[in-house]
Amino acid sequence: PPHREGSAEVAWDTLEGLCLPAGLGTPRCPPGRARGSVWGEGSLGGLFGQQVPAQSNQLVYTANALSAPTLLGDERDGILAKWNQLQAFWGTGKGYFNNQLPPVDFTQENPFCRFKAVGYSCIPGSKDEDGLVVLALNKKEADIRNQQQQLVESLHKVLGGNQTLTVNVEGVKALPDDQTEVVIYIVERSPNGTSKRIPATTLFSYVEQANIKAQLAQLGVFMSVTRTELSPAQLKQLLANPPAGVDPIIWEQAKVDNPDADKFIPVPMVGFKELLRRLKIQDQMTKQHQSRVDIISNDISELQKNQATTVAKIAQYKRKLMDLSHRVLQVLIKQEIQRKSGYAIQVDEEHLRVQLDTIQSELNAPTQFKGRLNELMSQIRMQNHFGAARSEERYSVHGDLLREIRQHLKQQQEGLSQLIRVIKDDVEDLKLIEHGLLDRIC
Repeated sequence: PPHREGSAEVAWDTLEGLCLPAGLGTPRCPPGRARGSVWGEGSLGGLFGQQVPAQSNQLVYTANALSAPTLLGDERDGILAKWNQLQAFWGTGKGYFNNQLPPVDFTQENPFCRFKAVGYSCIPGSKDEDGLVVLALNKKEADIRNQQQQLVESLHKVLGGNQTLTVNVEGVKALPDDQTEVVIYIVERSPNGTSKRIPATTLFSYVEQANIKAQLAQLGVFMSVTRTELSPAQLKQLLANPPAGVDPIIWEQAKVDNPDADKFIPVPMVGFKELLRRLKIQDQMTKQHQSRVDIISNDISELQKNQATTVAKIAQYKRKLMDLSHRVLQVLIKQEIQRKSGYAIQVDEEHLRVQLDTIQSELNAPTQFKGRLNELMSQIRMQNHFGAARSEERYSVHGDLLREIRQHLKQQQEGLSQLIRVIKDDVEDLKLIEHGLLDRIC
């Protein structure tokens, strides 16, 4: 919600799902409160609405209202003191304590209010030269995105319609309660062709003018802040001064418990409205993160499908490459045979032939690959025999392997035939020897 004059509410913005006080930009300060040097004139104490001037009289009046009111002059003043204490704890109401003095206004910023806590918010990282100004609109994110060009043109008219100025949208983000945050910056082009961004403080000072603010309100803009980083000195001074109504001990403990002092600063949470607002923002950011996770999950699923398709194509291309390699090798063999037809065998070719013969002899050795091949063939026959009844299980042998098997069996058959011939010749020789011996004995 926007900062409302005269109230204890503080304008807030969001950054990456965390709540940022509008003081990180340039909020409007209520009367009687000083602005921080980076957000306006004065000291840095105005970040959370803390009052810089001493308020000793106000503290004295508050102490009298809570402990020793003298309004009625009898035992009823004790009851009134307890009522004032209850109002101070709740953070609302007026504490009457003296007929001659005005009552004390109890707000949620008073040090006795119990409904307070300290959270953490991101420190902006943008510089003033980046020119980023945040506009909060009472419109839905979808409407803003659909009418983004019309919004840019309207903002350009509000800025005076200067042709050297260009309105650019840095980002659009949804806020709770159907509100939207639009981050803009202005680029100024000079006649010589160069361009530069308008500083954020200059742009904010312009849009905070009464007439410009009224025109922006017609566009639905209800809050505008800058988004600039804090200098080390400003950050140090900010952390050194506890916000109004926050106990210094709690503030110091919050600084100690800061999960990342380089990225976060402690901020007060005062009242149930602030807690509800942060809860809404957190819930909205959770939904945005979940939607982003769903998108990433869908992308991963699509990539997995594409990967499976790519792997299948790679395997297909590998098989095709192997077939083409064999065909190319056959063509090269035939070409080489034709090219060297009629030439004598060279020395390197003779060495290669010897190596091939050695490999062939090793392959044909009965105790080596041939034996294993025979064993495999026996297993194949057995599987075919036992699986004949199962029509769904069928086996086939590659043509090259089948030719090798036939060649091997042919060689075995030739060897057996030769062995039979040798045995027959030996038997005939033995018969001749036997007949010769018989003739000599006779």
